[in-house]
Amino acid sequence: MREKSFGIIGGDMRQAALAESISGDGNIAYACFLEKAPLSDRVKKAGLEETALRCGYIVLPLPAVAGGKYLKADLSYGKILLDDGFAEKLQGKKIFCGMAEKLKATSRLWENNEIYDYSESEEFKIGNALLTAEGALGTAMREFGGTVHGSRCLVAGFGRIGKTLAYMLRGIGADVAVSARKRTDLSWIKTYGYRPVPAGSMCAAGRYDIIFNTVPEVIFDKGTLGALDKNTLIIDLASPPGGVDMEAARECKIKTVAALSLPGKTAPEAAGEIIKNIIYNIINETSVRGK
Repeated sequence: MREKSFGIIGGDMRQAALAESISGDGNIAYACFLEKAPLSDRVKKAGLEETALRCGYIVLPLPAVAGGKYLKADLSYGKILLDDGFAEKLQGKKIFCGMAEKLKATSRLWENNEIYDYSESEEFKIGNALLTAEGALGTAMREFGGTVHGSRCLVAGFGRIGKTLAYMLRGIGADVAVSARKRTDLSWIKTYGYRPVPAGSMCAAGRYDIIFNTVPEVIFDKGTLGALDKNTLIIDLASPPGGVDMEAARECKIKTVAALSLPGKTAPEAAGEIIKNIIYNIINETSVRGK
């Protein structure tokens, strides 16, 4: 993986770190719509046209699309519309992005490209779960008035992030309960030594100091929030619309922190490295199949 040209277009500090890492491997990295990022001189700064001209591989962020029709570009000074004109400039390129289906919905021209969704890789999901759980733990340490050690914690959801977070919380001495809907998950939760809580009985299962939500649907509605102790801190890790009715949380005076895209905020270099390795693996695997 040397002497290849990559165009990193848009994104947050994960993509900035990715550009630095790719160039550090001896490849050529062009950064586009990353004007605010503190990039070194070894990363070439360019506009979309030059990036498309110079690079065979294009890396778009996770998610690639923001607001339904714009490129996610947190480190750019402007909004970049994802339309036929944008897609046309990148025709013939191998595209790597997160949540590819949303990108494809912005233009039919994407049908002519090879598009690889790195966010669908199991390697990415596991690595992202680890970084998200670490970020959630850091958020709790910053926002909670007491110590996480010894606190009563509920993890809502037993997916990759929920499993990793519960393991970390118990490791630092928290009293950990985990809620889930499936009976098999509740059995595994008990086997791992956590307190199993059926999803419909979260509030009846006891008082919590900190609740971490990983479920991507609103499960903390006004009724559920109203039954919580007023000193409970909720950290919502779920993708939009999230798992907490924020207006109801304000009415119930329950402190809630929406902690989205934590890997990009708390561990951008590690997150960028995960994305880079997945992209390299895809390139190598497709090259072997091509032979």
